[in-house]
Amino acid sequence: MELQIFQVDAFSAEPFGGNPAAVIRLESWLPDAQLQRIAEENNLSETAYLVRNGETFDLRWFTPAVEVDLCGHATLAAAWVLFEQLDEQAEVLRFNTRSGELRVSRGADGLLAMDFPAKDPQPVDIPQALLDALRLTEARALYRSDDYVLVIDDAELIATLLPDFAALSVFDVRGIAVTAPGRGFDFVTRWFGPRVGINEDPVTGSAHTSLAPYWAERLGKTTLSCEQGGARKGQLQCEVPGNGRVVISGRAALYMRGTVYL
Repeated sequence: MELQIFQVDAFSAEPFGGNPAAVIRLESWLPDAQLQRIAEENNLSETAYLVRNGETFDLRWFTPAVEVDLCGHATLAAAWVLFEQLDEQAEVLRFNTRSGELRVSRGADGLLAMDFPAKDPQPVDIPQALLDALRLTEARALYRSDDYVLVIDDAELIATLLPDFAALSVFDVRGIAVTAPGRGFDFVTRWFGPRVGINEDPVTGSAHTSLAPYWAERLGKTTLSCEQGGARKGQLQCEVPGNGRVVISGRAALYMRGTVYL
């Protein structure tokens, strides 16, 4: 069996930025174990699989270790492949996922806009062990949804974080987002997910379903400019319309296409 594969840098207008994802379109589903092995072999933070289902597409995401419920950058990459490489003519793509139906539309400016359900992160006490794992002495607040969202006040600290990933992996959350007001952006973030096999994810679209509602309320804005990453960074635009959704927009660039042989 031969499968066409695309590697796309999501949330970047050019290769070598943003967050890379593999995208594979299937005629029908392969066994889950085989999907996981392919993702492990790709060794990217996410591999996205697509199967057409009438007017929609079934979409699943795998890290090298596990299948996940929601992934923003691989959804953006999958939509970009359908639009730009597989000649999909629809203006709005509808994806059936473990997080419900997700929609991605394309604008005239080249941005792809993803309509995701918003999360409502709740304040929780800050464990000292979390600060120790991140090598931080203090933080402004901690919130929990499927991730921890740790808010700090100094964007300079974001760039210098050197976490203890083994210590972070003990926390029973998908990942840990550390976020601060950003110079030139409304906020900046880094995201660490050793528990799901990703020590650091350069750009995590799904994390912004928690981050954007927090910053929208704090800043009194409905449209936010965002940057995520350490050595490798990507840029997003988030809109919080107040209807329980978050619209996350970004660009993507093709790095590689090829064939998987099974």
